[in-house]
This record gives sequence, structure tokens and C-alpha cells, in this order.
Amino acid sequence: MKWGYGLTQNPSLARLCLAPKTFKVESVATQEEACRLRSFDSNVAWEIGNIIRANVQQKFTRPVVVYIAHANSSQLLFFATSGPGTLPDNMHWVKRKEAVVLRWGCSTMRMRLTLQTKAKTLQEVYEMGDPSIYAVHGGGFPVKVKGVEGVVGVIVVSGLTQENDHCVIVDGIQEYLARNP
Repeated sequence: MKWGYGLTQNPSLARLCLAPKTFKVESVATQEEACRLRSFDSNVAWEIGNIIRANVQQKFTRPVVVYIAHANSSQLLFFATSGPGTLPDNMHWVKRKEAVVLRWGCSTMRMRLTLQTKAKTLQEVYEMGDPSIYAVHGGGFPVKVKGVEGVVGVIVVSGLTQENDHCVIVDGIQEYLARNP
């Protein structure tokens, strides 16, 4: 059974992420809170990155880029493709999604939904002239740690639909949390 472009349903890999039709600002904010980690370092980034990559390989036929970095320095902690076929354009999307997460401290999906409720673009609300710096398309996600204020890292997936880019991150973090109670 196929779900959209490149997504094959695998019954053993139940989706924890909401169906894209049910995305609302509040539900995505709740997802972000539910994905708060107990700690974050290069080992955690490695484990989450590998979970996301493995899940993408099992669920999708399209190749993606998985990128995880520290927020304070943009130090790269994890970078991988799920297979051959990614393009330099994927990295352009990664950097633009990362910029949204780092500037506003929320997922790119939540920022997109927030703007949609206002019927405005990012450029209109924040008086930005250059849309090549920021991308409000799902697939950028803040790494937050319990008891720590602000964003400590960023996870970005590029290569699927924006909804699926977002969901593979949420599912990957939830899987990591289930493995590491």
C-alpha cells in the first residue's frame, strides 16, 4: 500500500505523527513538547539520526538528507543521506529550514501553520525581502531538553513532502524516547 509519493506503509512501523490533515498549530506545539529530551549530546544526535535514517529507508523510496546540529554553534553532529539520489538543493533546503528553527525556536511546520492562520507569508509578517534565507516548510525541528531554556539543537530532514519530512523527525524522536525511558 502506498501513501503519497515514495511512502510505503509498513505495519511494523506505526506512525506516531499526526496525519497531515490534522496538523494544527496547537497539535504541532504539543508534538514539540512531547519530543523534549532528557539530555542532548553527540551520542544522542547519532542515535536519533540513525533511527530517522533507518525509518526513512524502510518507509520511503525517495532519498532524503538527515541533518542534526547544535543550536549555539551549528556544529554538525549527524549528517547522512538515506540513499543515492539526493541533490545539492536538499542542502539548500536544510539550511533554510534550520534558519527558521534557530530564529523562532519552533518547528518549521508550526511556523508554517501559524502563518497560514494569519493568511500571511513570512516576508509579510517579518518584513523580509529575501526568501532564500528561510523556508517555512515542514522538516525543521527544534531539539529541546527538559529543564533547559531554549533550543539546544536542530534536526532537519529534506527530500520528502513537507508533512513527511516533519513526521519522520517526530516519529524518530518518539522512537528514541521509547528506547531510552
